[in-house]
Formats: sequence, structure tokens, C-alpha cells
Amino acid sequence: MTQTTARPRARDLGLPFPGTPGPLNAITDVPGVAVGFCTLTDPARRMRTGVTAILPRPSTQPQPVWAGQFALNGNGEMTGTHWINDAGYFLGPILITNTHGVGAAHLGATRWMIGHYAEYFAREHAWAMPVVAETYDGVLNDINALHVQPDHAIAALEARSFGPVAEGSTGGGNGMICYEFKGGTGTASRRIDLGGQAHTVAALVQANHGIRPWLTILGKPVGQLMPEDALYSGEMGSIIVIVATDAPLSGLALRQVAKRAAIGIGRGGTPGGNNSGDIFLAFSTANQGPMPQFAPAVALKAELNIDLLDPLYLAAVQAIEEAVVNALVAGEDVPTVKPAGLTCRALDHARLQAIFA
Repeated sequence: MTQTTARPRARDLGLPFPGTPGPLNAITDVPGVAVGFCTLTDPARRMRTGVTAILPRPSTQPQPVWAGQFALNGNGEMTGTHWINDAGYFLGPILITNTHGVGAAHLGATRWMIGHYAEYFAREHAWAMPVVAETYDGVLNDINALHVQPDHAIAALEARSFGPVAEGSTGGGNGMICYEFKGGTGTASRRIDLGGQAHTVAALVQANHGIRPWLTILGKPVGQLMPEDALYSGEMGSIIVIVATDAPLSGLALRQVAKRAAIGIGRGGTPGGNNSGDIFLAFSTANQGPMPQFAPAVALKAELNIDLLDPLYLAAVQAIEEAVVNALVAGEDVPTVKPAGLTCRALDHARLQAIFA
């Protein structure tokens, strides 16, 4: 899961992002969080898509992952959110793919969960409810060919790693466009102190949103300064934001964290267009324990005082803002398939650096 090219990240270009990142500046800076990819590229088949997998807990025993969810604009899909909103947790992996790949990815994740938690599913009246989210890659990929299959979701999960996270055209981000530049997968992290304890807040995005005139990077009107080779007349994409932390938070507090993703992506210029599915999930790896049906009648969990969370909210906003730019910086020129004959351009590093010089 290491970087597939030598392309730099946004900080390598000298962009002055605020905050203190973790050692990898990635969602895998949160202990226990693993990320895997299955990337599918075949120009002869007009195929440029894939699956991204995030596994919050490495255990082979089922454990709840405490979570909160928020949708800024609902023109998209993230499965399992009804239960997250009611119960404050989910079980198993998070997958991100393309719009028409949700069903296949869901089936693959279900198969993987039945095998990964084999004893639990064999012994109990258990059911799998994986979280599967999507954005539309039909400009760079023949989305109607249904290239994503259940085995690709399983492959992404089996490829999971706790190390550096490959960005840009990786996994579900392979066919994605961001502000009419090549977009896709991006990640970043922040280290903060809360209540005398060090914690990590990190984000992974699948960035497929925005039109060129909106793009703003650290206050600079980058999109207006680089108007060439635009592709759209209006918003055609979406963005999925996954926020992870090791801070012990309640489901209510995690929903408040998920809401801050709207501010994080808004710093990049998007107003949350009508055709954009802007859907966010925040989870905490703290408070490990058994599934609720096996827990004591009185459940005791550590939770940070919600009145102390402003630094965590700020860290989440900063990580999300940087993750989107990392997705852009990792891009490369890619030909379009619908319509054919155009090119989705990579963000020009030299021109970006000149803007900040």
C-alpha cells in the first residue's frame, strides 16, 4: 500500500497547512486503523475504478466501533447509517467505491465479515451491516459496465495495511475528479492534546466534487488562476469523508465531529452542490469491548467532556482540508471515457507552488 509513484504530497510542495500532523500524516496514524485498496485500470475496457477499504479494529472478534454520521447533501449513498444514527456504532469495515459498485462491495464485505468473524456468525443470530459509500466515476470509467465485483471488495480488505496510504488514483478514488482536476483518495492527520492526553484525529476522503472556479487552497483562488481544461458546466460529483480518532467520544460527540467535515471541505471552496453527495462518518477506536448483547446491563465507557472538544473539531477540519489537497496533488492526466476524447488534467505542481511563492 505504499505510494505507487514518486509524486509529492501537498506539504512537500511547501503549502503552509496549519496544525501538527502525525508521523504518516494519514488516517493510519490512528492506532489500529488499517487501509487497503483494490485498484482496477484497463483502458481497453474503459475501466478506471476500484474499492477502498478501511478497517477500524484489527480484532477477529466482533467489537462495536462507536460512530456518528452526517450528510451535508444527500445525493449519494452510505449504507448502514440508519443504525449508526440510532445505536451510535457499527461493526466491521468501511468501503468506498463507485455509485454502481455499492451492491457488489456490500456483498463482498458481507462475505468477508462472515469469514473474518466466523465463530460469531456461526454461533449467534448475527447479521452483517457494513458501511459502503460511493462517488460517481462515470466520466473516467464505464460505470455501467459494473466492473466492481464482490471479490474486489474482499481483495481491498485483504490488502489492508497499517502503514502509509497511497493517494490519488487508488482504490475507489481511481476514477474520481475533484474541482475538474484529477482527484481521488486523500488523507491527513493531526495530533492534539485534550484533557492532558495526546490524541490523533485523521481523515480519509474520496474527493470527486466541485467545479474549477470554486477551488480555493489556503485562501488562494487556485481554480480561477488555472481555468484551462475544465470539464463541466456544473457540479457532477460527490465527496465521502471518513474521520477517525482514538479520543474517547460519545456517539453524539462523533456526530458533531462528522458535521465539521462540511467546514473542512468548504475551506476548499465547495458550497455543497445539489448534485454532490457530501456524506461524512466519524468513528472512535476508543472504548474497545464486546458487542452490546454480551456487555453488562450497565455499560461503562470513557467519554471526553463535549465542552472540551473545540480543538478536536479544529483538528478534524484541518485534516480534511489537507486530505482534499493531497488527493489533488497526487493526480495525473487521465483520458475521459464519457465524453471520450478529453483529458482530465492533474493539478500543476509548479503553478501551484508559484501561487504560494
